[in-house]
Amino acid sequence: MNEKQTDYYRTLRKKIKAWIESKEGKENQWSEYILWAPDLFHLLVKLSFDKDVPSMQKTKLAAAIAYFISPFDVIPEMIIGPAGYVDDIALAAYVLNSVINHTDPAIVQKHWAGDADVLQVIKKILTAADQMVGQGLWQKVRRTFKKY
Repeated sequence: MNEKQTDYYRTLRKKIKAWIESKEGKENQWSEYILWAPDLFHLLVKLSFDKDVPSMQKTKLAAAIAYFISPFDVIPEMIIGPAGYVDDIALAAYVLNSVINHTDPAIVQKHWAGDADVLQVIKKILTAADQMVGQGLWQKVRRTFKKY
């Protein structure tokens, strides 16, 4: 990760950890998922530079990274705070699932910085995505990324 990406990762991790410890974070049903946001971002970046990831998947990864850092997305973090990362997390899991289906899952696992099993994390997020984001919004996000 370059310095700018490292700074984004550290800033995001610090922001989310502080939020998790707040009253709002403790009461949010998706806190466990939101805590994975920095690790998912880190994974997207690492995979986008891995020579063993196919170019088509790198295009999806780049689009997911852009979505993650953009202040303008379906559920904007700049308006509602860290709870707004639920769409970014769902999209990251969606794209990472595609990478896993088109490469060796070991490639994804070697870049994972999180504590839990990355394959289980992705599965858990995808299972809850409709509820986290809302079915209509989730379908809209998925449709947007199917073209990549």
